[in-house]
Amino acid sequence: KLLINRENSDYGKDVSDLKERVFEIIEELLMEYEIACEEISKQAIEHIHANEIIMTIGHSRTVEKFLKYAAKNRKFQVIVAENAPSYSGHKLATSLASSKITTTVITDSAIFAMMARVNKVIIGTSSIMADGGLNAISGSHSVALAAKHYSVPLIVLGAVYKLTPTFISANNQLASSLLSSPAPILQDLEGRTKGKVGCVNPLLELVPPHLVTLF
Repeated sequence: KLLINRENSDYGKDVSDLKERVFEIIEELLMEYEIACEEISKQAIEHIHANEIIMTIGHSRTVEKFLKYAAKNRKFQVIVAENAPSYSGHKLATSLASSKITTTVITDSAIFAMMARVNKVIIGTSSIMADGGLNAISGSHSVALAAKHYSVPLIVLGAVYKLTPTFISANNQLASSLLSSPAPILQDLEGRTKGKVGCVNPLLELVPPHLVTLF
């Protein structure tokens, strides 16, 4: 039972400017959201060097601005894993190519094979866990494992507002995933097999902290 000492607490206190305070905090968060990408992008020159080959996966607005900022002063190549079945990597590749950045799109199955040629991996994240792990776009774990195998640095771009005090246990990883409809993958297969085929289509997945090199 929760006991509250009403004499020493502000429970029930009339806060006349509560609405103004809430709007003020929301405004601060929106401002941070807008300038976060710009502030992160300014550090691009410190991490991307001339003639390097960078790998990323899917589409991240932060990664996109980061690479474009670096391209103002450096020439490098980018390999983008397409991130099926959403194929969001195609959107990033198109945007980078329009900015005169040499870009190659690969299938997700080619990540391990191409990693041997890569100098560093740069990805975005949905959130950063308390232990340093990531809840990132599906396929990021495969990229991180390949990078670890070839001793390629994995750099994660994430603003301060993405930090979270929560942990995700290894046996509860699916609970942290944002599940999407498997229809684009199964198409009419489920009907033809009379429901005997099941499919999970997560949009996010956990990347353990030991696979991350730098935030």
